[in-house]
Amino acid sequence: MTGGCIEGLERFDSPGKGRGLRVTRPFKVGELLFSSQAYSYVLSVKERGCYCEFCFTRKEGLARCGKCKRAFYCNVKCQKGDWAMHKLECSAINAFGEKWCPSETTRLVARILAKKKTQKERCASERILLIEEMQSHVEDVDNEKREMNEADIAALHRFYSKHLELPDHKDLLTLFSQVACNGFTIEDDELSHMGTAVYPDVALINHSCLPSVIVTYNGTAADVRAVQDMKPGDEVLISYIDLLYPTDDRNNRLRESYYFTCECKECKTKSKDKAKLKVRKRSDPIEPEVINNMVRYARKTIREFRALKSIKTPSELLDMCEQSLEEMGAVFDDSNVYMLHMMYQAMGVCLYMQDADGAIRYGEKIVKLYSKLYPAYSLNVSSMYLKLGRLYMVLERHSVGISALKKAMAIMEVTHGKNHFYLTELRKEMLQK
Repeated sequence: MTGGCIEGLERFDSPGKGRGLRVTRPFKVGELLFSSQAYSYVLSVKERGCYCEFCFTRKEGLARCGKCKRAFYCNVKCQKGDWAMHKLECSAINAFGEKWCPSETTRLVARILAKKKTQKERCASERILLIEEMQSHVEDVDNEKREMNEADIAALHRFYSKHLELPDHKDLLTLFSQVACNGFTIEDDELSHMGTAVYPDVALINHSCLPSVIVTYNGTAADVRAVQDMKPGDEVLISYIDLLYPTDDRNNRLRESYYFTCECKECKTKSKDKAKLKVRKRSDPIEPEVINNMVRYARKTIREFRALKSIKTPSELLDMCEQSLEEMGAVFDDSNVYMLHMMYQAMGVCLYMQDADGAIRYGEKIVKLYSKLYPAYSLNVSSMYLKLGRLYMVLERHSVGISALKKAMAIMEVTHGKNHFYLTELRKEMLQK
């Protein structure tokens, strides 16, 4: 396959951003701009047994790999389709046993290297950008990330050198940096992590906090759909980050992960920051210093919760959420994004503890405010309606459950397309109830 193009789109030099993608014809909200197969992808280890390793179909009764007993497939066809990649791990899993522990990034890099070795020409995911052309920012990587990359490279040598001819150290550092900057997390309809993939053509799309398109997944393929009406010449823009947070937080995240500062209209005007950082109304206004101290406390608590998530028990984590919400609630309004962040964590812990009533209590507060703070057609909003709808159904609150699922469906028909598998299954789900 020679270098080509995608109908209705063209690569161009975006002012202040470098390479970019723009439309050459009009696109309506919900219209598919293009679909891209993954250059390489890998299913998360924790999802093994729930999803097919090859096509990412979720189903019961998957067939287990007879050799390693760890990988699962729909059928023989899927198992054969995945063998070129699975063989990189199959014998090593048996040889290392419980000590086999490469990171998801290392597993993906191994697959990219294997594909590069066998591939003779451009593949279907490189119509407008070759994988080698993806930005790496290797020169910008800080010491902490470099140490992580070095650990991943060591794991690559330990677990994959028997089946892979590895390039030199400098090239590996570049490749790991490319994956860090350009990798996509494949998520399900409730935004649960399923795996990681690289899509060179999709990686060409620049960021904006006012995105014109959204990326969703159909199996292992990425679909790019319009969430705004677009006219010829408009740049195709996605959000690289969670848009819930205020401008300073968003740009800190962009600088840490992608090495740039966003200069979109929202970042320049900060028009939504006041609503996102809303404080409680009191007869004696809260002093700015008190608010700033509480913002620092909130950010510190969020970091600590992330670090302790895999260490503390669920009840300890729930206590941590509730204590921080009580502390922040003295200053922040319930609609403040730091309050919402901890409510979301509390809801997640309740779901893990199978406390449906607790999860609903938090979820009802969250979804009402998410709908105001996120852009239209947000997956964060649709996934929250899905979770709530399914919880209501479990509790046999069918009327309110159907209502929530319909709200999720209205968003997903735009973001995923009306014929997506998730929509088909959701319609069945609603009829069965």
